[in-house]
Amino acid sequence: MRLLDEVRNSNKKRKELLVELSEKVNKDKSLLDDLAKCLEEGNPVEKGLCMEVLEYTTHKNPEIGIKYIDCAIAYLDYKAPLVKWESARVIGNLAVKYSEKAAKAVDKLIINTKDKGTVVRWATAFALGEIVKYNKNIQKELVKKIEDIIKKEQNSGVKNVYLKALKMIK
Repeated sequence: MRLLDEVRNSNKKRKELLVELSEKVNKDKSLLDDLAKCLEEGNPVEKGLCMEVLEYTTHKNPEIGIKYIDCAIAYLDYKAPLVKWESARVIGNLAVKYSEKAAKAVDKLIINTKDKGTVVRWATAFALGEIVKYNKNIQKELVKKIEDIIKKEQNSGVKNVYLKALKMIK
């Protein structure tokens, strides 16, 4: 059964389905292509769950998702906030080992620092923080941008994500 069909036909609670699908993907890496298909064909809620599965999976194992980094970057400007923030989290997870590839997301992430949704801004802060920690080539330039973002950010939780990243590199 395709993952999208499982998402659509499941009677399980969201968290339970998320864990189950993530475990399936971890056991059978070929399901990642099916997950990407779900992102193409699903409605906004289904896309959100599929991106969350990718995030959950890459959190434990970044190598599993590197093939899909461009997909995650593409969804950073998607209309549904859940998809935006899970995409940012995927990029943050991948930045630990693939900071050069994750750096391709910086321009879209910078745009998301102005999003009205706190969770989108928090996830964006996480992704930018991971990129700045691990990408020495753009670190100096990105630190300056992050310092400017911190001055404008109203939410202390979002600010703290940036401050924690900056503290780790100084």
